[in-house]
Amino acid sequence: MASNAHRNGVPRGTAKLDRLVSAGANLRATSFKSRVPPSSQSPGSALRRSSPASLAARNGDGVPGRVRVAVRLRPRNAEEMVADADFADCVELQPEFKRLKLRKNNWDSDTYEFDEVFTEFASQKRVYEVVTKPVVESVLDGYNGTVMAYGQTGTGKTFTVGQLGEEDTSNRGIMVRSMEDILADLSPETDSVTVSYLQLYMETIQDLLNPANDNIPIVEDPRTGDVSLPGATLVEIRDQQSFLELLRVGEAHRFAANTKLNTESSRSHAILMVQVKRSVLESEDIPSNENNESSHLTKPSKPLVRKSKLVVVDLAGSERIHKSGSEGQMLEEAKSINLSLSALGKCINALAENSAHVPIRDSKLTRLLRDSFGGTARTSLIVTIGPSPRHRGETASTILFGQRAMKVENMLKIKEEFDYKSLARRFEVQVDKLIAENERQQKAFEAEVEKINLEAQSRIAEVERNFAEALEKERLKCQLEYMDSVKQLEHKLVLSQERHDCNGFADVHGEGPGPSSANEIFEVKRMLENETNRRKAAEEEVEILKIQLGNHSPTQAGGDMEILNLHRKLEEEAHQKKKLEEEIIILRSQLLQMTYEADQMRRCLESGGSVNEFSAVDSAMSQARSSQLRDNGNAQKESVANLFEQVGLQKILTLLESDDANVRIHAVKVVANLAAEEANQKRIVEAGGLTSLLMLLRRYEDETVRRVAAGAIANLAMNEANQELIMAEGGITLLSMTASDAEDSQTLRMVAGAIANLCGNEKLLMKLRSQGGIKALLGIVRCGHPDVLSQVARGIANFAKCESRASSQGLKSGRSFLVEDGALPWLVQNANNEAAPIRRHIELAICHLAQHEVNAKDMISGGALWELVRISRDCSREDIRNLARRTLNNSPTFKSELRRLRIEY
Repeated sequence: MASNAHRNGVPRGTAKLDRLVSAGANLRATSFKSRVPPSSQSPGSALRRSSPASLAARNGDGVPGRVRVAVRLRPRNAEEMVADADFADCVELQPEFKRLKLRKNNWDSDTYEFDEVFTEFASQKRVYEVVTKPVVESVLDGYNGTVMAYGQTGTGKTFTVGQLGEEDTSNRGIMVRSMEDILADLSPETDSVTVSYLQLYMETIQDLLNPANDNIPIVEDPRTGDVSLPGATLVEIRDQQSFLELLRVGEAHRFAANTKLNTESSRSHAILMVQVKRSVLESEDIPSNENNESSHLTKPSKPLVRKSKLVVVDLAGSERIHKSGSEGQMLEEAKSINLSLSALGKCINALAENSAHVPIRDSKLTRLLRDSFGGTARTSLIVTIGPSPRHRGETASTILFGQRAMKVENMLKIKEEFDYKSLARRFEVQVDKLIAENERQQKAFEAEVEKINLEAQSRIAEVERNFAEALEKERLKCQLEYMDSVKQLEHKLVLSQERHDCNGFADVHGEGPGPSSANEIFEVKRMLENETNRRKAAEEEVEILKIQLGNHSPTQAGGDMEILNLHRKLEEEAHQKKKLEEEIIILRSQLLQMTYEADQMRRCLESGGSVNEFSAVDSAMSQARSSQLRDNGNAQKESVANLFEQVGLQKILTLLESDDANVRIHAVKVVANLAAEEANQKRIVEAGGLTSLLMLLRRYEDETVRRVAAGAIANLAMNEANQELIMAEGGITLLSMTASDAEDSQTLRMVAGAIANLCGNEKLLMKLRSQGGIKALLGIVRCGHPDVLSQVARGIANFAKCESRASSQGLKSGRSFLVEDGALPWLVQNANNEAAPIRRHIELAICHLAQHEVNAKDMISGGALWELVRISRDCSREDIRNLARRTLNNSPTFKSELRRLRIEY
């Protein structure tokens, strides 16, 4: 008991108040510093970095931490309002100075200072925030922690510690609020939390979750001194609801009785043990070199397992037998309670006075709490008192217990173990990924080599066939020309003879032949003779060549030169013929187009249209060359169909390989227009049109050719069967190369559209990603044109949808390829784009990515969770809003993060 002259080192006298104010200010400053959490790491992270304090604690140095003590005053109850109506309260609180006065009589009182003083109006939340939350944060950082309530029977210990708050959530006690914070900070994938709920009744430890375990032994590790209860029930907690159910079961099995001091007096000490296991990463700095120059490099992080324990103790109330009226079994219970509390008080006195002997083994309660007082745990004690002057002695005893506990000093330490299993699993996953990637690359390389060989063989066979056909055509052409020349000469000879006969008839009548007719006849005869001689010479030369060809040997160099000359001449002739055919096809297409325009003008004039109407028709026809209008769409299709039938698809595809750039451009435009019609796509692919279009992307750097060819491929890619052919012939690789080289926005739009169509095929996901399709799409965003970005967003949405469907069917596991290739930052950045098509596709992509739980952590760290919440509230399309809401409700990771951030959705 403190003397009248001094209380906690504060002398009485005229300067007493000033010194109290100064002491109170210093104590508040010290208390505030001690309440700062030992780690500034933000909650919710799955893996934490070890802080310097934690390193010191783990290495055995320890971190000093005094037991923090708070006092809470219970409000008057109905009985005390009647019985103590004529008496003043024996307790006076000064919470602003963290000070308490215990009245001795009407003119004198004792003053005590605590770490915190709560009035009868203090809320449960404030008591938890000040007393318990620093301990919970220390437990999450790896330290052991203890929170204990001590006081007389009926002063509100169980209300403060164990109230469930089922009817009024604001009344939730320390146990419920502690578990809420622990669950919100842990990651369900890497961390775990288990709970035991016990009672110490009549010096026997009993399991409140399994009453059959009614005598659990205490086991102490002789090496470390750690206390364990091997027979206690351990329950793993995943959510708050299961924890509340566990507390209800435990409270139903706890011993309680009706006494004069409390209608539901706890007859046992309730002990809640929460064991937390979480994974952390430790990074070590490389030491400085010989020149004392520190290095900025760090060693690879070590995976560690950090184990900590939170013990929440609701002590049974101390009582005096003559006041509580206990008899029989209740009397024996009261004796046991008072003995265990007395043993606890002796241990605290010994620790406060730095005694050499601490009587830990006098009671099972002190053995269980050996780590809480003088051990390695961060401990907070809340003492509860009542306002009634009738119980001044019990109140004074409780206050002195708290004062002695404030002198106890603990050394906080962290228990960490190296996580070999986690590191081995991570390495196994990495090795499996590398093996699978190597096999994919090897297969892709072998397939590419095989495809190149087949393509080369087909090209060689085609060239040989074309050469043989060209040679035969040239031979026939020469024969036809020779026969035409002979016929012309014979015709001229007949005409000459007829004129000669006419001249002879005139000579008979006295007119001689004119000199011009004679010369002309002579000239015709000479030409006929020359032509006959040439024919004979050509026939002889052909016979000679046949003989030489039959007798040809490697040593006959002259014959080889002649054959080479003939081949060269044949090739030149074939080239000239090919150019003429190309010009004929172009002229035919232009003629068809001009015919179509003339028909339009004629119909307009026949209908009696004016000049303005004719101008309007002309304008419409010019627009029809770029886009099919509703009025003249059928006529234009008919024009293309006529060209298709008259010229032939094979000849049009042949023009794609023309040396003339204008011919090549015109031919690829015709093929692109044909590919726009679904009825023509199959014929184009069967005739080799797809291969020719891909060759254009491979060979030519002309921007117009590449743009139109990419557009034609995009049209063909709308058909699922064609999509597999495009992938099989290396189309995605060629499209990716075109995307990286092109700068024109229209070309990039066509390429992005083709890749977007391919992204909608579930069978092609792995091959599309391995050949650079996703990276090509993300590279196209450099253009910035809205039409281009719309196609990119559509492709990513198609890919995300197919991935989501494959994951739900069990065909794919692991993170999304889009997340691995870095698409998530672009999606988050453009989720609020002003262009509606871009925004809609990006919102769909985010919703589909969020449906797979393995992507949740990346989406939270990348800021996509905020966009998902916004979509569920503000999206203009109802189906997308509903999809976002359903995804948020089905994801445990998202729900935990939103609860931690206190966000309603």
